[in-house]
Amino acid sequence: MATYVFGHTNPDSDSIIGAISLSYLKNQLGEECIPTRQGDISAETQFILDRFNYTDKAPELKTSVAGESVYLIDFSDKAQAPKDIEEATILGIVDHHKLGDLTTDTPLECWIRPIGCSNTVVKQMFDFYNVEIPKDIAGMMMCAILSDTVIFRSPTCTKEDTKAVKELSEICGIEDYKQLAMDMFIAKSAVEGASARELNTRDYKEFDMNGVKVGIGQLEMVDISVLEPRIEELMADMQKMKEEGGLHTVLILLTDIIKEGSQLLVASDDESKIEAAFGKSLENSQAWLDGVLSRKKQVVPFVQPQFK
Repeated sequence: MATYVFGHTNPDSDSIIGAISLSYLKNQLGEECIPTRQGDISAETQFILDRFNYTDKAPELKTSVAGESVYLIDFSDKAQAPKDIEEATILGIVDHHKLGDLTTDTPLECWIRPIGCSNTVVKQMFDFYNVEIPKDIAGMMMCAILSDTVIFRSPTCTKEDTKAVKELSEICGIEDYKQLAMDMFIAKSAVEGASARELNTRDYKEFDMNGVKVGIGQLEMVDISVLEPRIEELMADMQKMKEEGGLHTVLILLTDIIKEGSQLLVASDDESKIEAAFGKSLENSQAWLDGVLSRKKQVVPFVQPQFK
């Protein structure tokens, strides 16, 4: 019986490519694993799959896992899992975030490290088991790391991430990986034709913060000024998301990778909590956060204590 491998809801490149890379590794180790996904493939991830001729082998959509054996990659929060995750057997978790609230009835394999990307962890697993990485998978893993670390600009980036990228670039034969990453971010920045909901949920996660539901989304772009005419539309949709999901707060980060900062949009029952989290006064439910590139390291750890 096959085991399914998947990342969080609203999957980003790390989740999709991680499902592919971890499944390949497990298959080489004698476990039958199938890469899957919980949501649509983003424009950035599609760019990666196309670049390495992997589109036809993209993970299949699977949103129910009751009775299945699974590996989780890039998350361990119940809010980011299939609704029936408690009816599945979790064999392992590979992640680079804080430990979430999922629990298991049986022992499991855990590879969780405080580094910039889950695919860096998978690279270390390949090295540990002495398994060779195919060129196409190496190239996709490299792109996932460059995406998650914002081309090494993110404060989450470590020496382990840069080391992994350099070694993966040698395997896939791409020397100018930074140019490839910029092309990838340009593809990620495409907003024409996308609805407000599509933009708000392109990279969106919900968190249980001490019993309070908070949603945090992030749009990483080469130039966020293209979204200025749509700010009101985005914020109106954030309010709908808050009401539909029964959330206390929805935050959207419009992250400019060139300016190295984020425009924060807020829909909240109590904006003072968000002002306290960042030490910033909101103007029209917005604030510029200079140097903020990471939701994981620069947003969640500051917002969560406000809900104790």
